[in-house]
Amino acid sequence: MGKENYSSEKMNRYFNDPSYRKSILQQKGMDFFRNRRNFILSFVLVIFAAFFLFAIHVISGLPSLEKLENPQLELATRIYAADGDVLDLLSYKNRTSVTLDKLPPGLIQSLIATEDKEFYNHWGVNAPRFVRQMAINVLTLKAAGASTITQQLARNLYKLKGSEESFFDKITRKVREFITSVQIERSFTKREILELYLNESYFGRSAYGIQAAAQTYFGKPAVQLDPAEYTLLIGMLKGPSYYDPINHMDRALNRRDIVIGQMVKDGLVTPESAELVRSEVPVMKEPESEYRTGIAPHFVEMTRRELVRKQQQYGFDALRDGLRVYTTIDSRMQKHAIQAIEEHLNEFQKAFDLTWDWTKYPEILRDNIDKTIKESEVYRKLQTPESRDSLLRVMRTDTALVDTVKQLAKMIEVGFVAINPHNGYILAMVGGKNFRAFKYGLNHVTQIRRQPGSAFKPFVYTVALDNGYPACYELLNQPVTIPMPDGTRWTPSNYDLSIGGKYTLREALKKSINLVTVRAILEIAPAKQVAQYAKRMGIRSRIPPYESIALGSVEVSPLELTSSYSVFPNEGVLVNPISILRIEDKDGNVIEENRPEKREVLSKETAYLMTNLMEGAVNEGTGTAIRKFFYLPAAGKTGTTNDYGDAWFVGFTPQIVAGVWVGFDDGRIKFGTADGQGGRAAAPIIGRFFQHTYEDPDLDLPVEYFNKPDGIVQDTICVDTKKKSREWCPQKMTELFNSKYPIGLCDKHTSALWNEGRETPSKINW
Repeated sequence: MGKENYSSEKMNRYFNDPSYRKSILQQKGMDFFRNRRNFILSFVLVIFAAFFLFAIHVISGLPSLEKLENPQLELATRIYAADGDVLDLLSYKNRTSVTLDKLPPGLIQSLIATEDKEFYNHWGVNAPRFVRQMAINVLTLKAAGASTITQQLARNLYKLKGSEESFFDKITRKVREFITSVQIERSFTKREILELYLNESYFGRSAYGIQAAAQTYFGKPAVQLDPAEYTLLIGMLKGPSYYDPINHMDRALNRRDIVIGQMVKDGLVTPESAELVRSEVPVMKEPESEYRTGIAPHFVEMTRRELVRKQQQYGFDALRDGLRVYTTIDSRMQKHAIQAIEEHLNEFQKAFDLTWDWTKYPEILRDNIDKTIKESEVYRKLQTPESRDSLLRVMRTDTALVDTVKQLAKMIEVGFVAINPHNGYILAMVGGKNFRAFKYGLNHVTQIRRQPGSAFKPFVYTVALDNGYPACYELLNQPVTIPMPDGTRWTPSNYDLSIGGKYTLREALKKSINLVTVRAILEIAPAKQVAQYAKRMGIRSRIPPYESIALGSVEVSPLELTSSYSVFPNEGVLVNPISILRIEDKDGNVIEENRPEKREVLSKETAYLMTNLMEGAVNEGTGTAIRKFFYLPAAGKTGTTNDYGDAWFVGFTPQIVAGVWVGFDDGRIKFGTADGQGGRAAAPIIGRFFQHTYEDPDLDLPVEYFNKPDGIVQDTICVDTKKKSREWCPQKMTELFNSKYPIGLCDKHTSALWNEGRETPSKINW
């Protein structure tokens, strides 16, 4: 109705007649709605659609019902030594699960007092508090606060979607937390929720869960935490990095005081007790670096790779499923190996540093500098060849960088492994000198291949003995020249360039005489047969059947060479080395159990004779350096390569076989002097290791002797002919023989008249 229709009569009636006035207003409302009906309906539809889409968006980010009812915590895999020590943890998240009954009661009280006072009275969310906080969030365009313990668990446990980049995403997350929290409360008891929360929460420094946090910050299990310690950890939940007690102790203590204050306020502790706790400053555990710092980092990394290879076969996740991996390593022997290496190499490195002169090797230095630069993150980020070349030119002149490279490049490296010859258990492994700074670096036990030098000779002598030649068989110590497949001629020599005379197999191995060994492979132990025996005894690397293998021209790893020597003390039986005994899931169910694989590769008689020959190398030959430290029955063989680049020693007792390689990552860097011989650079490490191991009262290893089989006989031989002696032989000696291969009687001293007709010296007149 237009303005022209408002007469004075109608105006009076409008103001004086309520029923008339009401009808007019109703008509106007209907007209307003009729005129704007499409707009209002569209608006309602938009609101409904927005709400519907928002609901779909919220629901799409909620965990499934199955996931809600079966939450899976990511648990760290624990690597155990054979004697029960934990070698290391493997995980994306450092977490070890713990039950509430293994936690101090006060810890749970402090959590509830600080994080959620009404925990036992709500059904997942504190509704009035939630609504009030959401209203504040909408008005301030902020999304914060009002999270119960259950809501925090929902957020952490199910990785609820919400990018934290926008206000909308934050509100969405809050709604999802609300819904999920209600579902959690329907699925779990309050006790189960607390247990999940304490095992899931992040405490900084890669520690997930209260158990991992207790170990990370205090070096103890959570059950041993005292009030000053667990209240500090509970306070950290508000901001693990901000309240990190190692970097920010003042902040952590201030936050802890708030936790203690809340407990006093709720009547959980007395003010007097609270003051006592406040007065304590917890002693923090020394923080660990990002590198593996356990006593066996190279072994742990080898184990990790093995677990990763088994993942598809068994369907586990090696870094998430909380496996228990029981290994063969003995932590006590591992410590003795580390001690032996450090004792020897600390002084040996200093001696080498005095002899090495970088001015004589500018090309080697330049290559190592360039390698270091090219492996740097700065270099890798550069996109163009021009920018990279420019960086190379600049950094090559960086004095600090050059000095660092000089030190690192000439660092003596080491690969050490000890094995039980009877069951193949790897007892100790040190994959590098600087094991404390190891981070997935080179394992010098399993990941290098180097020429073993004379340490390969036992394979030649094994074949000779197995072919029926006795230990007293003699060969000439004379030069030889051998044509090689590539057309060159090989002219080997003894390390001291000596020639002349004859040597028995026993003497040649004891003194490591090259020319006699080469003649052995030419005359009585064919190269093809030596290669076959080495393969049979555990060498997996390629072995070309050339005569040069007599002096160790092939490349092998320390692990396979050491393992092959285990055949000798184990009476001819090869046991393949193993490192993992058993894998269990987090509940203790066995996933895999390994047993040693054994096969006979030598006769007991040949194995014992070789052991006896190598006892001579330790007692009187090139390996006598171990006798400075260790006096019990032992055998072994040294190895040295050209220009003293690689030094080896593999030694064994009746219970342990230990092998060590000493050298440099850059093969062009060599010891260059006799100090680089296996007997000087490597053997002392084995001697020290055996000394520390056999003197350890915790290990209490008994004194044992190598077992002589029935087929080994001792006989008296003629020194001259090396055959069974007759009564008329002027000089005699004893020797061991394989009864399977008897030797004849001396054919020279056949009677008392054997010397008749020979010229006798004239008498001297004084």
